[in-house]
Amino acid sequence: MFQRIILNLPLSVRLTFSALRYPNYRLWFYGQLVSLTGTWMQITAQGYLVFQLTHSPAFLGYVGFASGLPSWLFTLFGGVIADRMPRRTLMVITQAVMMILAFILAGLFFLGVVQSWHIILLAFLLGVANAFDAPARQSFVVELVDDRADLTNAIALNGTMFNTATVVGPAVAGFAYALFGPGWCFTFNGLSFIAVIVALLLMKLKPVEHISRKTSALRQIREGFEYVANRETIRMLITNLGIVTLLGLGMVNLLPDWAVKILHGDVTTNALLISARGAGALIGALAVAALGRYRIKGKLWSAGSFVLAILMVVFAFVRWELLSMLVLVGLGLSFMLVANTTNALVQSELSDDIRGRVMSIYTLIFFGAMPIGSLLTGLLADRFGETWTVAVSGVILFGFATLVWLRSPKLRNLD
Repeated sequence: MFQRIILNLPLSVRLTFSALRYPNYRLWFYGQLVSLTGTWMQITAQGYLVFQLTHSPAFLGYVGFASGLPSWLFTLFGGVIADRMPRRTLMVITQAVMMILAFILAGLFFLGVVQSWHIILLAFLLGVANAFDAPARQSFVVELVDDRADLTNAIALNGTMFNTATVVGPAVAGFAYALFGPGWCFTFNGLSFIAVIVALLLMKLKPVEHISRKTSALRQIREGFEYVANRETIRMLITNLGIVTLLGLGMVNLLPDWAVKILHGDVTTNALLISARGAGALIGALAVAALGRYRIKGKLWSAGSFVLAILMVVFAFVRWELLSMLVLVGLGLSFMLVANTTNALVQSELSDDIRGRVMSIYTLIFFGAMPIGSLLTGLLADRFGETWTVAVSGVILFGFATLVWLRSPKLRNLD
């Protein structure tokens, strides 16, 4: 029935959602959409609760650090495990652990005993689960579509559901927190994991080759790095993503400060700026999904790299709120062009026996660069001002994009 509905849609819409033709991907998409919405509800409510308990902005940073630290410690080992065992099995385990952690936090709140250190500890444990889940999740998508021509579309739709959840989850959490309290946000998040666990168990997957467990984990991690180092295309794509994430996403941390100091607004201004960037990211993910079957991924990747750099410089000197929002829409769109096409191009170069380890390196660079970028731009903005920090970051990105254009011309011709 779903196949008939897809076939009756206009061609442009059909191409945008082509990965949904596959039953396994449909189960994944809807299960993850529910789960990610719950995750963002918990993230939002957890932040409010920490501040209520401590009245200290520093504790928000502690929670963020505690949740991010495990990615540096365990992600590479997560990639090894993702290559050693069925990725579905690994994700069922990690999703179940996340569900239990959400219910523990809800229980602590309902019992009236929750303290700030509980939240920090649970955030760290959640980060550990994510460190093992992320490489499996990134490399699992290739098992969900039968035709590799739809891989880019599937990856882009993953970005679509993530960005949809970032809009819906916090909004629902805001209402739920005000009406019922944070405990019900944590409870819904725990229940939401059931959707993705059931979806995973219902999938009918083809067998995938796994690597031997006789070789040590450290040796297999080294093999992953050697694989990346010896393949110029993969090496340059992941390096570029790290630079773009470091400088392009680092500026997002400045938006609250930007809203007040530069645009002379308030908390509403900050929310509008964040929403504008999120809307652009959603549009960008849909655009990559629609163009996934066209052999222009390298051109989209190059265009996104240059447009992102140029718009950062433009944003640095805009002082009109509406225009700032429009530029942020473009920034969100161009970043998704880079991120989603990088993911698709890297995965298209991989064999299944190495996929988990390479995607763990990809995940480590991507998620590891975010907190460093936030710290770096914050320190530079404090020293040299917000405007010049964003502008210089954009200039550096433009210079790096030009260097890649000149030294690796084959990247823009990848399909």
